[in-house]
Amino acid sequence: MNANVEIKKAANKVRYNPFLTRSLRSVKYTVLGREINEGLLFKAFLYTIFIATSYIYLNPILKMMVNMLMTTEDIIDPTVTWIPTEIYFGHMEKAWEMLDYTKSFLISFVVALSAAVFHCISTGLAGYALARLDFPFKKLVFGLLLLAFIIPPQVIVLPTIVAFRNLGLDNSILTLIIPSIFGFGVKGALFVIIFRQFFLTQPKELEEAAKIDGATAIKFYLKVMLPLAKPAILVVFLFSFVWTWNDTYFPQMFLADAKSLPLASELLQMDRVITSFIESQQITSFEARAIKMAASFLAILPPLLIFMIFQRHFVEGVERTGLVE
Repeated sequence: MNANVEIKKAANKVRYNPFLTRSLRSVKYTVLGREINEGLLFKAFLYTIFIATSYIYLNPILKMMVNMLMTTEDIIDPTVTWIPTEIYFGHMEKAWEMLDYTKSFLISFVVALSAAVFHCISTGLAGYALARLDFPFKKLVFGLLLLAFIIPPQVIVLPTIVAFRNLGLDNSILTLIIPSIFGFGVKGALFVIIFRQFFLTQPKELEEAAKIDGATAIKFYLKVMLPLAKPAILVVFLFSFVWTWNDTYFPQMFLADAKSLPLASELLQMDRVITSFIESQQITSFEARAIKMAASFLAILPPLLIFMIFQRHFVEGVERTGLVE
């Protein structure tokens, strides 16, 4: 009996030990957190998801970079996977020549940059008008804008080709730039919506103060709203630049017989050339794979660098424009 009493007393001391209680509580808060998103367990789960997702996206790019720098012997050798025995730039040089990289890069850069700038100008004005101005049939215009966002580009491409032909712009690079001047198509409709959502979040007191000072709608837009719209401008600019850079559909439609093509279209043409080289046994299929990977890397490198430079500002811009709501 005495032994049982002593055991119970010891258990009670352990149970009500304040130091032990605080230690257990501290461990609990560290592992589980005071809130569900503060504990180590949740963070470990979150980082596991992030690492797995990053691997899914980064693995093809890393594999591409490794294979394009391998010699043909390393590509054939099954023991060489990630680290080549020597760095070889021959595949990169062949891809550069086949793409006519300098010329096609300049065409893509001029077209993508022009389209991005014009999209920021035209869709910014349209978004401001839909967000802040009162005019007849405003709801109808916004409904038509949503309709333009829904309609696929394949539906309107034939009338667009006929219109450009009547204007004498057959196989002209201008056919890839002119739609952005008027905010035309699916991309333009999305950019107008982005600007509209951003301008709707701005306080009305700014507009009232500008009206008291005698500012017109255009002056208020240029002096007040446009400087505030830097996050939306950055988002629209990057979206437009990357989409135009990677676009192959409209160049195929508008530049069917043109000799000078953007980089993404040259990449498609090069694929047919490499296939003919394989059939004529000028190169092996292993060399062809390495050349294709080198060409793909050269094509995605400029937008990849742009995104890496503006990544932080782009994420902040997306949050402030309301795209994540």
